[in-house]
Amino acid sequence: MAPSQYQKPPQAPPLFTATTSSLVEDAKKLCETSRTLLNKIAAEVTPETATFENVVLPLALDENAGGLESRIIGFYQAVSSDQGLRDASSKAEEIMDAFSIEASMREDIFKLVDAAFQKKAPLDPESQRLLEKERKSYITNGLGIPAGPDRDRFKEIKMRLSQIQIEFQKNLNEENGGIWFSHKQLEGVPEDTLATLEKGTGANEGKLRLSFKYPDLFPALKFALDPETRKKIFIENENKCNQNVPLFKEAIILRDEAARLVGYPNHAAFRIEDKMAKTPETVNEFLDDLRVQLTPGGAKEVAHLLEIKKEDLKSRGLDTTDAENYYLWDSRFYGRMMIEKEFSIDESKIAEYFPLQPTVEGMLGIFQELFGFVFVELVGEERTKLSESGKGEDIAWHEDVKIFSVWDDEGEGGAFVGYLYLDLHPRPGKYGHAANFSLQPGFYYPNGTRRYPATALVCNFSKPTKSKPSLLKHDEVVTLFHELGHGIHDLAGRTKYSRFHGTSVVRDFVEAPSQMLENWCWTPSQLKSLSSHYVTGEKIPDDLIEKQISVKHVNDALFNLRQLHFGIFDMTVHTPKSHAEAEAFKLSELYNDLRTQIAGIKGPEALGLPSNWGSGQATFGHLIGGYDAGYYGYLSSQVYS
Repeated sequence: MAPSQYQKPPQAPPLFTATTSSLVEDAKKLCETSRTLLNKIAAEVTPETATFENVVLPLALDENAGGLESRIIGFYQAVSSDQGLRDASSKAEEIMDAFSIEASMREDIFKLVDAAFQKKAPLDPESQRLLEKERKSYITNGLGIPAGPDRDRFKEIKMRLSQIQIEFQKNLNEENGGIWFSHKQLEGVPEDTLATLEKGTGANEGKLRLSFKYPDLFPALKFALDPETRKKIFIENENKCNQNVPLFKEAIILRDEAARLVGYPNHAAFRIEDKMAKTPETVNEFLDDLRVQLTPGGAKEVAHLLEIKKEDLKSRGLDTTDAENYYLWDSRFYGRMMIEKEFSIDESKIAEYFPLQPTVEGMLGIFQELFGFVFVELVGEERTKLSESGKGEDIAWHEDVKIFSVWDDEGEGGAFVGYLYLDLHPRPGKYGHAANFSLQPGFYYPNGTRRYPATALVCNFSKPTKSKPSLLKHDEVVTLFHELGHGIHDLAGRTKYSRFHGTSVVRDFVEAPSQMLENWCWTPSQLKSLSSHYVTGEKIPDDLIEKQISVKHVNDALFNLRQLHFGIFDMTVHTPKSHAEAEAFKLSELYNDLRTQIAGIKGPEALGLPSNWGSGQATFGHLIGGYDAGYYGYLSSQVYS
């Protein structure tokens, strides 16, 4: 049991008791509350009387309060097991987005915000930043366009882009494709993975169904001995969400049109202006320079991996005519083989020392030391006591979810910090990658009391089996620590306004704290402290730690060229020289051709397939979900981290 001072959080955790009707109704109520406030301000304040206190502050307080509900309303679409709730959450998000666009284009309110800005009254730095951001947002949201057809068109585009984003992510979350393979085709794939696969009946009797979820996909690409199996998996995974292909193209065209309506030469110029980089030219110079530096290293790494491929094919008595070609579906397989052979590392052996639950506890222990936090897991009766409904199950959205109350330790004053949620295993309809979701922002009320944040890690690590707990490969340990870093950033934030809370920083900085924290996963003392063998409880031996750390930079150039491919594709599609060029983009071909050119790894094109053999951009949520003209931030953040 936690010490008494950590048993009574001053703020109850949020409830997850929504119904399909309440989600939509609550979204409408939030919009109506905000609309009423906007109308009141417009009726009572004139440009002559407008100040920060009677215009911008009420809007900020409304935003603070609304965020306590709106983020959770939209969260259900990413995590709920109930299809109806996911659909209702998407619908509610559309309603809230439509209102947000309407509010952002109210000229009567903009005139008042601008009047308050022009008076240049002294404000504290955060309030001054809020005033500047608020004023700028009206201009970039269409009020810089004279009233008339162009402004109306801009609003229409914003509405459609919101719908595209919601539909695109929904398609990814709901994706449930897979391939039936014989045991022979899956030879080499670890038994632990095979044991979790769906077993076929009828026409698929004797076969196993491999899904495209990470716990199935990655082991198959790493271990399946048959290159035809790996090729089939890779190609079909790139085509798993082809209903997103037209949505992605439409988004690129509409973004370009909207940017030109507001007076920017392209969408990237529009998006990057408020980031640290400021201009697309700065970003492109950075990416081009990286490409020049990384390309020779990537070529050397591919040449070395080709030698390993050649030896492997010979040793297994397979056709070596393809030994001169290094394919996309070879990457994980031969990268893994190289590490095993040249560094004597067996990733499954190392994973035995990182069972999920003890590893999570170890990570929280590291954050305890770094930030002076105390994490108290809430279970059983503790959940019931804290729940405003009196039901412990109501404070989580699924039975898998772990909840922690987070506190400053005694040395930091012992104050409450917020709530942390961990939802770590895949299930149908759930968000398919690893991410941190801010559920409720932190901020200060006008009377000086604090509203505490709630933040969730949503990941997809393999589920425990009857014989073994969920065991993390080292790269999964890094992923978990990275996302937990975002969660800690969210919890550690202390801002007056929810607009700036936690990870709500410029997009090309947001990854820096998490990337910095990844380094702890490559530190011998921290790796040892995180470890605990799932059978014996023993710490990982020093020789295994040394081996793991020795591969930190193995094939680094290829990894970063892969990131560079995403970054350059992102900038290419968002910097067309004309709107006609944006409309003419052949996006699947561009995505695949750029990957071949940048990474130097061959795809199905080398086997005679056309360049549109796959549509990886349609499986890539980042460029629709906020990282548009911003993916370079993953690379630039490494400079700071």
